[in-house]
Amino acid sequence: MEGFAEVEHLLGYTFQRKSLLTLALTHSSLAYENAAEHAHEADKGAKGKNTHENGPASDNEQLEFLGDAVLGLLVADSLYSRYPELNEGELTRLRANLVSRRHLGQVGSSLDLGNHILLGKGEERSGGRKKAALMANCMEALMGALYLDGGLGAAESFVERTVVTPFAGDLRQKLRRDGVIGDHKSALQELLQAQKSGTPEYVVRGESGPDHRKRFLVEVRVADQPLRARALARGIGTTKKKAEQEAARRAFEKLRQQPLTENPVSEK
Repeated sequence: MEGFAEVEHLLGYTFQRKSLLTLALTHSSLAYENAAEHAHEADKGAKGKNTHENGPASDNEQLEFLGDAVLGLLVADSLYSRYPELNEGELTRLRANLVSRRHLGQVGSSLDLGNHILLGKGEERSGGRKKAALMANCMEALMGALYLDGGLGAAESFVERTVVTPFAGDLRQKLRRDGVIGDHKSALQELLQAQKSGTPEYVVRGESGPDHRKRFLVEVRVADQPLRARALARGIGTTKKKAEQEAARRAFEKLRQQPLTENPVSEK
């Protein structure tokens, strides 16, 4: 396949089994188009057979599944070694950020991975080469392929160089400064679990404004606690999700200073 040398340079690894690299780069859109062409050309008596579903994998989805597990292990191992002073919740937040679809998509974009993915014509026309989710999936598939061809060492080298090392330090500083990185709802849930206080739940307390300018008031509570102790904080946003994030942010900041007790932590 033309372009192998460029992709292998990108990965910092030369594949023994080039077929694994081809598979890792093959999006399902191309596999389905190829399967449809073969089915169209096949004898009518063979109609109904589906080599994509019943035969060997013809796209990168299975490698993506494997790569997700490989990535999670390698990132956890790296963070465990780098930051022995962090507790489980802090390490979990760092790992969640580094293995997130958003982060992997950004890394894939910075590596210009989109230009090397093998796409079907339809996906190509819809701008698939620039889709962050598609690049994130391909990143995971490549990690799975590296693991199968060269073991954990091959995958670890790529993960450390592209996913962890350029970002871990800044994320650690942000965590130390703000106590949270990324999603406030996840951070709040982890904090409540660490304090053994239960899990958060979000309730819409009000809506205002016309349809094109809605504002939502959301209250975050602790599930399975007495009613008088359930309200933690409220947030306002132009969507329910934004209001939930704002409520979670305010609750998180409060609970860092005042852990949940029998007394309610609420807002008027």
